[in-house]
Amino acid sequence: MKITGLGLMFLFLFFQNNLSAQDKLNVKFGKVKPEDFDIKSALIDSGTNAVVVADVGNSEFSANSSQLTFSLIFKGKKRIKIINKNGFDAATITIPLYLSDNNNEEKLSGLEGYTYNLENNQVVETKVDKSSVFTERHSKNWIYKKFTFPALKEGSIIEYTYQIQSAFFFNLQPWYFQGKYPVLWSQYDVAIPDFFKYVVLAQGYQPFFINDVNKTQQSFSFTERTKDEKVSAFDAGSGSNLNTFKINGNIDNHRWVMKDVPGLKEEMFTTTLRNSIAKIEFQLNQVAYPNSLPTNYLDSWEKLSKDLYDDEKFGLPISRANNWLDDDENRIVNTVTSKKEKAKKIYEYIRDNFAANNNNDGIYITTGLKDVFKNKAGTVTDINMLLIAMLKNQHIDVNPVILSTRDNGFTHEFYPLIYRYNYVIAKAVIDNEVIYLDASIPHLAFNKLPAKVYNGQAREITKGLAIPLYFMPDSIKQSSTTAVFIFNGEKGGVEGSFNHEMGFYESLDFRSKMDKSSYEEYKKSLQQQYPEEISIDNLVLDSIKKPDMPVAVEYDMKLKAFDVEADIVYFNPMMGEYLKKNPFVAAERFYPVEMPYTTDDMYTFSMEIPKGYKVDELPKSVKFSLNENEGMFEYLITNNGTEIQMRCRLNLNKATYLNEDYKSIRDFYSFVVQKESEQIVFKKIK
Repeated sequence: MKITGLGLMFLFLFFQNNLSAQDKLNVKFGKVKPEDFDIKSALIDSGTNAVVVADVGNSEFSANSSQLTFSLIFKGKKRIKIINKNGFDAATITIPLYLSDNNNEEKLSGLEGYTYNLENNQVVETKVDKSSVFTERHSKNWIYKKFTFPALKEGSIIEYTYQIQSAFFFNLQPWYFQGKYPVLWSQYDVAIPDFFKYVVLAQGYQPFFINDVNKTQQSFSFTERTKDEKVSAFDAGSGSNLNTFKINGNIDNHRWVMKDVPGLKEEMFTTTLRNSIAKIEFQLNQVAYPNSLPTNYLDSWEKLSKDLYDDEKFGLPISRANNWLDDDENRIVNTVTSKKEKAKKIYEYIRDNFAANNNNDGIYITTGLKDVFKNKAGTVTDINMLLIAMLKNQHIDVNPVILSTRDNGFTHEFYPLIYRYNYVIAKAVIDNEVIYLDASIPHLAFNKLPAKVYNGQAREITKGLAIPLYFMPDSIKQSSTTAVFIFNGEKGGVEGSFNHEMGFYESLDFRSKMDKSSYEEYKKSLQQQYPEEISIDNLVLDSIKKPDMPVAVEYDMKLKAFDVEADIVYFNPMMGEYLKKNPFVAAERFYPVEMPYTTDDMYTFSMEIPKGYKVDELPKSVKFSLNENEGMFEYLITNNGTEIQMRCRLNLNKATYLNEDYKSIRDFYSFVVQKESEQIVFKKIK
């Protein structure tokens, strides 16, 4: 077939138009037609309760002519389809606005919202009444505008638009491409003049459909009032003229688009979805107007550490002489002489006598250290800063360490984004030994840290230095051992003993639970874990009051299943210690598996074959690896005719597994669950 030049041009234009159409949003805000209610997407299944059809934002700088400055203008539009009543929460909207310390706030305008319902194939719209929008003071520097859509039904479409005008250049609006519900189209356009320098921070595991930038030029006009010396003081002009001038700048026009973004649901072994959600943030680095000296906003770590140490709510209370502590400290440490023993005594005194208010986490002291000591209470930072002050008072080398807990999200390794830090611990160096301390956690052993602080990079703050430290979950291992012995009793029947030695963090959690429980309550809950055929007695809880030691649980058992002389007895040698279900339920996962630590659990079982029975079926021995050397499960079992011996071990050498490894670890745990549920079949000897 011969194609002419005109035909080639036609095909070229056809494909160009087709590609161009794919690059654009096929939604007209404010115009909802009956066919818009029929939304097709592979992301929508029986478990989808709502879907974001389109989410579009635009940020640009506008000349605030009379005030000789710029304003940040953000415009947002969003359309959501409510599929069923479980998606009604998507119809409650929150718009955050920044509020400065002197009560200047961002301005919300142009807010309009509509609920659209399809009735008799006609689109019926219901407008959001502006009187239903209320204001909530969220924190010192943030207020929330909130409203809920009216006339909401299953199948409704909701849509809203709004504008925010801001004088705060540091608050260039971030953009979230991902959320609880699937997003079919998410687009953010940002136009940044070249005299505003931002660090762009992008995160997430979803690819961009469009990620481009083009440069244009723009002229910004300003008007200032200048004094005119030629004008008489009696003139109505009051001796001033209006002078109009312009600033020209190059504009970086960014466009970010994601299509068909799956919703994020929190699953097992997730620190926080904040680490994984697809988003873009902006950190103001510098403002450099033409013919003016630049103003820097993003400090260096060195400057930040110096500022922190000179801050009355951080460094000054621990660096000044706190002689008021002398008498109390002397009573605490009077029986010991070495610095390490003194540090331990002070640490244990604060840990055992002070209560932490965890509702106000942050890196700054909230009240005077004298008040913290007097009231025996404060925030985590208050308590740990008091610990640091008391250690310094004993001439111990100690500094605060700022970090972000696992549920707060990651810090940034290179940029001093102080708002990402929410926790303070102590780092002491005694006789060349580094000791980390957190006195806010009850029962926490000396030189141990809670699992929640193992979240990557942290910073030790000294005067002029912010030294990077790393607390990685892969660096800590939770090891436990369980031993079960089953034997024929001297007076008949089948008896046994159980001994479980917990790992460090399991012991810590157990001690905290026992603070709210009793020995009898725990024994009752323990008995409920077993089937009726097993009874427990002589329960011993060892080392409950010794934080430096692992907790051990011991008890005796009686197995009633063999007393009834049944022809067949099914018996699980894991004795209730088996993994009952796979923690990884979802078929897919769009973010990493983040365990708090590595694990090594050992279970041994020895059983004398009950009198009058023989083994009819025995599970097979297996050994199974996870990604070669990242984990291992073994289940080894033997029968020598009189006794059954078994060893079961689950070992994970990594705490964090990337989302591309999700299928491997999900299949691994499926195998473990299946294997640990297998039973020994005993048959009556006739």
